[in-house]
Amino acid sequence: MKPLYYESARQIVQGKARFVDDIPPFHRELKAYIVTSPVARGRLKSFDLSQARAYPGVVAVLSHKDIPGSKKIGVVEHDQPLLVEDQISYMGEPMFLIVAESYEAAHKAAKLIKADIEPEDPVITIEQAIEKDWKLAPSKKIERGDIDKGFAQADHIVEGIFRIGGQEHWYLETHAAIAVPGEENEMKIYTSSQHPTENQHIIAQVLGINFKDVDVEVRRLGGAFGGKEAQASWFAALAALAAWHTKRPVRLRLERMQDQAITGKRHAFLVKYKVGFSAEGKIIALDIELNGNAGAYKDLSMPILERAMFHSENAYYIPNIRIIGTMWRTNLPPNTAFRGFGGPQGIASIENIIHIIAHKLKKDPTIIRKINFYDEQHNETPYGQKVENNRLHILYDQIISEARYFERKEEISRFNSQHKYLKRGLALIPVKFGISFTNSILNQAGALVNVYTDGTVQVNHSGIEMGQGLYTKILGIAAKEFGISPDRIRITATDTSKVPNTVATAASTGSDLNGMAVADAIEKIKLRMAVALSNYFNRNSTSSRLTYPSDLVFEDNYIYDRQNPERRISFAEAASLMFTLQVSLSATGYYHTPGIFMDWDTGKGHPFYYYSFGMGVVEVELDLLTGKARVIRADLLHDVGESLNPEIDRGQIEGAFVQGMGWTLLEDLRYTPDGRLLNSSPDTYKIPAYTDAPAEFNVKLLKGFPQPGTIHHSKAIGEPPFMYGIAPWLAVKDILAELTEFEKEPDLELPATNDRIVLEVEKLMA
Repeated sequence: MKPLYYESARQIVQGKARFVDDIPPFHRELKAYIVTSPVARGRLKSFDLSQARAYPGVVAVLSHKDIPGSKKIGVVEHDQPLLVEDQISYMGEPMFLIVAESYEAAHKAAKLIKADIEPEDPVITIEQAIEKDWKLAPSKKIERGDIDKGFAQADHIVEGIFRIGGQEHWYLETHAAIAVPGEENEMKIYTSSQHPTENQHIIAQVLGINFKDVDVEVRRLGGAFGGKEAQASWFAALAALAAWHTKRPVRLRLERMQDQAITGKRHAFLVKYKVGFSAEGKIIALDIELNGNAGAYKDLSMPILERAMFHSENAYYIPNIRIIGTMWRTNLPPNTAFRGFGGPQGIASIENIIHIIAHKLKKDPTIIRKINFYDEQHNETPYGQKVENNRLHILYDQIISEARYFERKEEISRFNSQHKYLKRGLALIPVKFGISFTNSILNQAGALVNVYTDGTVQVNHSGIEMGQGLYTKILGIAAKEFGISPDRIRITATDTSKVPNTVATAASTGSDLNGMAVADAIEKIKLRMAVALSNYFNRNSTSSRLTYPSDLVFEDNYIYDRQNPERRISFAEAASLMFTLQVSLSATGYYHTPGIFMDWDTGKGHPFYYYSFGMGVVEVELDLLTGKARVIRADLLHDVGESLNPEIDRGQIEGAFVQGMGWTLLEDLRYTPDGRLLNSSPDTYKIPAYTDAPAEFNVKLLKGFPQPGTIHHSKAIGEPPFMYGIAPWLAVKDILAELTEFEKEPDLELPATNDRIVLEVEKLMA
C-alpha cells in the first residue's frame, strides 16, 4: 500500500487545524478558572466565597457543595474529590471553580476567596511513604523457580538500590474543555482527551444524569503521551459543572504553568535488587522490588505498576526470579499514564542490572545481553506467557552488523585514550514490549462506516488522533479494504454519540483495535454490496458463468467479477445503485482482542496479544568537565510487522527515542520538601530540543516478518521505541565505569543530568 501523508498535515502547518481552544466562542460563553490548594497536605476548615462572587464579571464561584451528583471521580476507583471537601492531599488540588465573563475577572476574583486551611506535614518521597507505610494498595508479586537455590548456585551476587525519576508529558496543547448545555439535561463536551467515554461517564456521574445525556466529541489532540488518558476527565467535568449551574457554554483552558504544576507525571521509582550470576554473565537469580510514587490518589498507578513488573526482565530469560511491586501514596499530584505505562521503569531496571554484571565481570554488556536472551528453549516469561515469534536474535545479528558495533567499540577505545576530558561510549539495548491492555476488558473497539450515494465514505471509530497518525492509518486501512482512493474517505471526529462504550486510545493499541473494528464494518457493507451486485450482474444473464458474491473484487475505485472481468462497475455507481436496490450502506464494526487474561492470585497469565521487538545502538559523547552528554549517533532497528505506514512508523520511532532520551538525560522534576514543583514552566523544565537529536539518526524497519492475527499483519508502534532512549544513559554509565577501569560501579540515578554526572565523576575519581 502506498504510504499516505499525515491526514491533517496541511491544516496543521497552515494553522487551520482546529484544536479545542480554537473552536470559536459560543454565544454568551463563559470562562472557568480553577483555584487550587496552596499546601500539599492539610485540612480545609472553612471558606468564604462571598467577595469573589460579588466581583464584577463573575457569574458563579463553585465549591464541592455545588456538585449535584458524585463528588468523587477516578478511573479505576472513585477516590479523588472533584473539588476539595475537607482533606487536602497535594499542592495544586482543585478547591473552587470561578466562572466569569473573562479569564481576567476570574483571576482577580480568585484573590478574594477566603479559605481557612490547617497545614499538615506532607509526605513527598517514596522513602517517606515507606517509613509511614502509606501503601496505595497491597503489593503484587510474580515469581518463578527458587531464588534461594539460584543465589546458592551463583558465582557472583550483587545487590543495590536504583532511583528512577519522573517525567512531565509536555504536550503542546494544555488541558482544555468546552461544555455546551442543551435541552433538558443534554450536555455537549468538546475536550482534549484520550478517553471520551470516560469523560462521558464521569460528567454524567458528577451531574447526576444519564450517560445518554452527555455527548463528548474529540477531533484531535495537540499531544498527549498518556497525560490526557485519565486526567482530562477532571477538566471536562469541571467545565460541565460550570455549564450546568450557569446554563451557559463554559470554556476551561489551563495555562501552561498551572497545567504543569497540578497534573500527574510519569511515576518515579525506587528499585531494590539482588542478582546472582555465573562467571560468564548468565543470570541465575533475580530478586527485584519495584516501589512507585503514586501521588495522592489511585488514578492508573496499579495498572502501571503491573506493566512495570511484566517488563522487569525485558528480553532475558531468568530461571529464578521474584518481582514484588508496590505503589506508595504521597502528597503529590496523582501520577498517571505516560508513554510506556511503567514499561520504561521496568526495562531501565533490568538494563541497569545487565551493565552492573558486565562491569563486575569486565565484559561488554552486549555479550551479557546475548547470552541471556529468550530463545526457542527458554521462551516463557516469569508470568507464564510464551514469547512467540521471537525476533531478538534476528534483530541482534542485523544491527550488530549494520551499526558496526564491535568495530566502533574499538574506535571509541582509541578515541578515549587520546582525550582526557572528552569521552565516548556505545550501548546496545534490546526491546521486548507487550502489546495489549493488561486489563482484558479494555481490549475492544467499535466503528461506524457510512457509504454515501456518490461513492464517498465516512469512517467513525473509537480512536483518538493525538499526532501519532492513527487517523492516517485508519484512512489507509479503509481505502485498502474498500479498494478506493483515500481522497474519497473522511475520518470524522471521535464522538460518543456515534461509537459508544469505547476505551482509551493508549497502550499502543489504537491501530490494532480500531483498524480491526473498521475492517469489520467495511466487510459487512462489502458483503451486502456483493450480494446485490451479483444479482444485478446476473439479472439478464443466459450464460452458465454466473457472478457470485465471492467473485467480486473491490479495487482501483471499481468493483468487478474476477471470473468475468467485463462485468464491472465503478464504486460510485455501485453506491448509487445500492440506494435504488434498497441496500443499507451503513454498518457498525466491532473487535476485541482474544485470549488476554491475568490471574494475580497465582501471578500467571497471558496479558499480551503479542510482543513488539527492537534493537538500538546509541553512541554518546560526554564532557567530563561539564557533565554534558551528547548523542552523536543512533541506529535503531524495529519490528513493526507489515507496516501500515512506514513514514509514520519511522516518525514514531524517532520521536519516541528523543522523548526517552529526555527522560534519561535531561528532564528532572524538582520538588521542595513542602511539595511545590520548582520547575513548572518551559524556562525551568528542560525537554529535548531539535539540537539534542542525534547528528546521525539511522532508523530501519525490520522487513519480512508479518505479525499473525493483526490488521494487515502490522504491529503497534507508539510506546516500544521509547525504550531506546534508555541506551544513552547506559552509554554514560559505561563511560563513568571505565574511568576507574570498572573497579567502582557508578551510582548514577536516572535522569543523568549534567550536575549529577559531574558529581559522580568527582566521586569516582576521588
